[in-house]
Amino acid sequence: MISTLIAGILGLALGIVGIIAFRLSQARSSRLPQVDEPVLPEGAAAVLSVIGRAFVILDDVDGVVRANPASYAYGLVRGHTLVHNELLTLVRQVRADGVIAESQYELQRSTLGAGQLIVHVRVAPLGDEYILLLADDRTEITRTEAMRNDFVANVSHELKTPVGAIGLLAEAITEAADDPKAVRRFSTRMDKESRRLAALVQDIIELSRLQASDAIVQGQEVNVDSVVAEAVDRNHLIAEEKGITITVGGHLDEPILGDADLLMTAIRNLIDNAVRYSPENTTVGVGIRQRDGYAQISVTDQGPGISAEEQERVFERFYRVDSARSRQTGGTGLGLSIVKHVLANHGGEVSLWSQPGHGSTFTIRLPLADEEPATSNAPAGPKMKERTIEDSASDREGGRR
Repeated sequence: MISTLIAGILGLALGIVGIIAFRLSQARSSRLPQVDEPVLPEGAAAVLSVIGRAFVILDDVDGVVRANPASYAYGLVRGHTLVHNELLTLVRQVRADGVIAESQYELQRSTLGAGQLIVHVRVAPLGDEYILLLADDRTEITRTEAMRNDFVANVSHELKTPVGAIGLLAEAITEAADDPKAVRRFSTRMDKESRRLAALVQDIIELSRLQASDAIVQGQEVNVDSVVAEAVDRNHLIAEEKGITITVGGHLDEPILGDADLLMTAIRNLIDNAVRYSPENTTVGVGIRQRDGYAQISVTDQGPGISAEEQERVFERFYRVDSARSRQTGGTGLGLSIVKHVLANHGGEVSLWSQPGHGSTFTIRLPLADEEPATSNAPAGPKMKERTIEDSASDREGGRR
């Protein structure tokens, strides 16, 4: 009985102590500041969930209390911190003024500085104590606008030359009306400039069409041999004027899927370049073969070659390795750019091998219509010492680069 009485007294004491401790804990909790979730205005949460932009909600000490995955993907937020000082400055300005502000920034995607992100930011007060930041990625749009502006500037510059020349020649013909020999000389030059102008306008139209949309949505099976034969035929006259022989080697039975006219234009441009930059009485080789599930077409010339520093730039619009010679031969500076876009629209690629003094080889690769292309790197071209495409193909097979 004594033991039971002692146990009861101890249990009662422990219960009293527990009740006192619980009440003390409640009293202390009531004195601590309560951290609540941000109270958004009615309907704001639903709008933010479907707005399609990166958004960040910040509290009165610039802490991030809510952010969607896009804001983390853009690198705007790390943990609970807004990363970029430019954005923090705009947030503090809006907090101080209470006025909605917006601006566009070029930001780094990471602390390593690799990759630039161009965002349009709009910052506004949200409720009584929070700030909402909306960010829209404008990187691709800005780059496209810059490319378009450069393109317009380049076109304007390139058109000035033949248009100005034609105007001057017309004046010269008028002044030399009594001199038949001078009239013939000036009219010949005018004809050359007008043909150059027509070619430039046609190339601009073609390039614009290629850049505007996917040109092979309605692609059909294309016979490679027929396309190459037509491209060679289109260059027959200009090659004959220089005594250049265009030799075609190989054939391909399997078709490719695409637009026959566009592919012919790309191959014609490669052959045209090879003929224009090759010395008189030489040979331009065109090779056709299948390799690793791809149709491969190579165009080899015996021209002056292209230095390694300039090989990456030859596919840029209006870029010319030798501007003076290109103008003399009538080139527009758009041919290789058109080739690059045609190949890109067909899921193919174009590569270049060249050495100064050893000519150049442009190789295009296109997936066959009924084959699953194997993964491989584009082969480099051969050293151009031979005069036939069969010998050039043997060199490539032998691994001479």
